[in-house]
Amino acid sequence: MKATQLTLISHAATAAQRSGCFPIDADDVHDLAPPTLTLPENSSALTGPELRAVHTADLLGLTSTVEPELRDCNFGRWKGMCLKELQQNEPTLLQAWLTDPDFSSHGGESIAEVCQRVALWLGSFTVSGHWVAVTHPMIVRAAMMHVLQCPLTAFHRVDVSPLSQLHLAHYDVWRVKLNAME
Repeated sequence: MKATQLTLISHAATAAQRSGCFPIDADDVHDLAPPTLTLPENSSALTGPELRAVHTADLLGLTSTVEPELRDCNFGRWKGMCLKELQQNEPTLLQAWLTDPDFSSHGGESIAEVCQRVALWLGSFTVSGHWVAVTHPMIVRAAMMHVLQCPLTAFHRVDVSPLSQLHLAHYDVWRVKLNAME
């Protein structure tokens, strides 16, 4: 059985990220000079369904297939709201979201639900070869939590910057793969 290599890439920066707001589905990335992405021959690409993920894949020169399980967290009624606004108007609920992985009083997905979705997707992803998946910071974080078997209370302790890459390898189990500098 050949190993699976999976590189998760967080989408490029959006105006919502720069202003500290929760995203909306129609958020697009800022146009940028396409970064260099070197992939092994015969790599395959996936992307989350939102415009910011699809557009980032395009900017990276990837021909990708939309994978619904790579969609961003559903932020419910907080979509488009800024953290400063929540800190002012709903500080208790915001604090609960930051500390309780099961919190979903905003009408969207809880961190636990996002992590469960990503864990199930990784568990079913058994296609060998090299794969690239352009997705969202929360999905990259959820994959890392799953592979490293971290408690979900550590979820908000990982920062995922735009265009960050998480390299995973699978042969019997998923592992974080650290790459050497070239």
